[in-house]
Amino acid sequence: MTSTLRVWRGDADGGALTDYEVEAHEGEVVLDVVHRLQATQTPDLAVRWNCKAGKCGSCSAEINGRPRLMCMTRMSVFEPGEPVTITPLRTFPVIRDLVTDVSYNYAKAREIPSFTPPPGLAPGEYRMAQADVERSQEFRKCIECFLCQDVCHVIRDHEENKAGYAGPRFLMRVAELEMHPLDVADRVDAVQDEHGLGHCNITKCCTEVCPEGIKITDNALIPMKERVADRKYDPLVWLGRTISRRG
Repeated sequence: MTSTLRVWRGDADGGALTDYEVEAHEGEVVLDVVHRLQATQTPDLAVRWNCKAGKCGSCSAEINGRPRLMCMTRMSVFEPGEPVTITPLRTFPVIRDLVTDVSYNYAKAREIPSFTPPPGLAPGEYRMAQADVERSQEFRKCIECFLCQDVCHVIRDHEENKAGYAGPRFLMRVAELEMHPLDVADRVDAVQDEHGLGHCNITKCCTEVCPEGIKITDNALIPMKERVADRKYDPLVWLGRTISRRG
């Protein structure tokens, strides 16, 4: 079967979609067909990939307008004869073809304070309830494909927000640490004031594109918003903190 791949070609100075007719076999994923395109027609096509198993997050792209992993998107999901349009992640600067500069995400990762165990507690002495292990395990499934970052309209449509907004992946990281029973750091004020949690209006678009099925909005972002609201706007909490500081 021959499929039409409509691939964005270009660099930071601009580019355009180019159509290619490529052979596609039953059971293949989009990345298979892109590799065949590279091997037979466009050896200079720039595209990231690594594991081809949906675990490294390298082959993120926008396929027919939806952020997806190319290695986890089967050709069979498209109608026969339907062109498959592949474009780079729109939220990040293009380097060349389907490769974007995602260094924004690594900069944000460095801004998140690391796990902070209680002083004097050695690693071999850590003890956690199984319920707490399972709760944070969901967040650790993240493969850092940055599809949630790409689809988040706070930075997708507003470049000026990038400086003060960590994005759903790293707000989820803050939530994971804040919910960890052995972490003693206080991140509630920082997640609002430094990492921009208030920008998120819980549209759940990040959850919809997550290839690992992590409930980013329901299990991480909303609970963090509730903690921020309790601290900043609950009068009893405010009074308690004020008395404690005076004491």
